Amino acid sequence: MAQYSELIKDFEKIRAYMREFYVYGIKSREEYRGKSSRTYDDERRRIESWLGDHMDYVRTPSGKNAFISIDSRSQDHNPLYNAFRAKSFTDGDITLHFILFDILYTPEVEYSLASLLDIINDEYLSRFDEPMSFDESTVRKKLKEYLALGLIEARKEGKRLLYRRTADIEIPCDTDALHLFSEIAPCGVIGAFLLDKTQHDEHPFDLKHHYITSSLDSDVLATLFLAMREKRAVTLLNKNRKREDAGRVRVVPLRVFISVQSGRQHLLCYVSEKNCIKSFRIDYLSSVRLEECVARFDELRAHLCKMEENMFGVSVGSGRLDGASTERVSFTVKVGEGEDFIVNRLMREGRCGMVERISTDTYRYSAEVYDLSELIPWIRSFICRITEISFSNKNIEKRFLDDLDAMYKMYGIKAGDGE
Repeated sequence: MAQYSELIKDFEKIRAYMREFYVYGIKSREEYRGKSSRTYDDERRRIESWLGDHMDYVRTPSGKNAFISIDSRSQDHNPLYNAFRAKSFTDGDITLHFILFDILYTPEVEYSLASLLDIINDEYLSRFDEPMSFDESTVRKKLKEYLALGLIEARKEGKRLLYRRTADIEIPCDTDALHLFSEIAPCGVIGAFLLDKTQHDEHPFDLKHHYITSSLDSDVLATLFLAMREKRAVTLLNKNRKREDAGRVRVVPLRVFISVQSGRQHLLCYVSEKNCIKSFRIDYLSSVRLEECVARFDELRAHLCKMEENMFGVSVGSGRLDGASTERVSFTVKVGEGEDFIVNRLMREGRCGMVERISTDTYRYSAEVYDLSELIPWIRSFICRITEISFSNKNIEKRFLDDLDAMYKMYGIKAGDGE
């Protein structure tokens, strides 16, 4: 029987299981289609080893179901970050890692690749009971990896490259900013890693809205941010809610939108195949691969910025660059004496819309957007005060009125009863 290991090679696999256990609720082992029982058991045990008391179980007629139970309001630190601390490595990887940093123990010590190879093989590996060695290609690849990560620096001397350890960065004693960043920022796991290097106290903040599940998307998000900084295209897998499989798409990432209401993250990007701007839920994305630089990046981002003037949320309708059509909505609300908070809500939450005062107790909200359906839940919150409403999209208007009729029937009210 293979020995169980807490470490992981493929984060995407564990990301999918953690989402299933926490975000989507309770499932039995048999409901994880396309996955063997052994794989399920291994991933469940890994998650349990990281999350401890947060892993729970319930017995049903179909068997024992596992789930993650976390009250995000009571958590000082996001426990899901533990998944990022468990990457696996080979014996050779870990041996070479510690040998390199033992040789380059200070930024003042520097060696060429040839010198490093001689020291590693003659002074370190030759002392092992079972002698081993690293070839030039292996050490060069490891140094290149650490250069990209910023752990090692290189300078040229003649035809040689000399390598040295990067100087340590002093982390300030006041870690409040790191605490806040680690819990609310995209890729906050970076802040959590930095906090690991400090003697930090308990979290100094009480967060009313603590969206911890977005941490599972940090790897995807970091690659998208890198693509945007370098103005590159990417290819990625996008999970389709209606199908089991995911489709591969080539896009140019332009901006990331994060909801302050739900914490959900969306990628706004350009899809060249359809010549349009489109939004994707980031928790549905995986396997992001950097592609070539895009000469039109600034032009495409400027186009998106212009489109934001008519976006209530993340939907851009057809999103076509040659002219996406907009839709209009207008509704009036009656405001009683001492109810200025209603007007304040209209102005504060109306985003791209406009608020006009029609009379002493009547205000009109109007907006021109790409997708009217995004406004419907918000408009419903004013429903008892709306005196008149108009949609340019008659299908949306019919759906809104049909929902009202259904509500009247549910409560046994005839249309037109009351005020």
